[in-house]
Amino acid sequence: MRHRKAGKKLNRNTAQRKALFKNLIQSLILHEEIKTTEAKAKAIKGLMAKLISKAKKGSLHKRRQIMAFLPDKRAVKKLFDDLGPRFKQRNGGFTRFVRLGNRKGDDAMIVRLELTEKKEKEAKEEKTKKKDKKK
Repeated sequence: MRHRKAGKKLNRNTAQRKALFKNLIQSLILHEEIKTTEAKAKAIKGLMAKLISKAKKGSLHKRRQIMAFLPDKRAVKKLFDDLGPRFKQRNGGFTRFVRLGNRKGDDAMIVRLELTEKKEKEAKEEKTKKKDKKK
């Protein structure tokens, strides 16, 4: 029986699953959006929320905890210098899913997992694009 077993296995052993999650989270931090299957996106959503919450606090202890999980220094730097302050006012809901349709080969649902708060430049560009479309 599967009582009290949290998390999805995603058809991988523990080491492969941890490596997959680290790589997906690192890509999401660096590129601020990724395309992946819905199951993988749901699996890393909670981990990403925990990392952003730690980055919001900004202490040295939290930085070391995140560096133990994410070995890439670029991702950790961006998380603390850019994403932490950007999400300072938000208590949750750091990511969103945008369904893109099913993959042709195996009919798996593909989603774009993106951060909800965008950079100020990107937000201004989107507003100007919307105004241009209306005219």
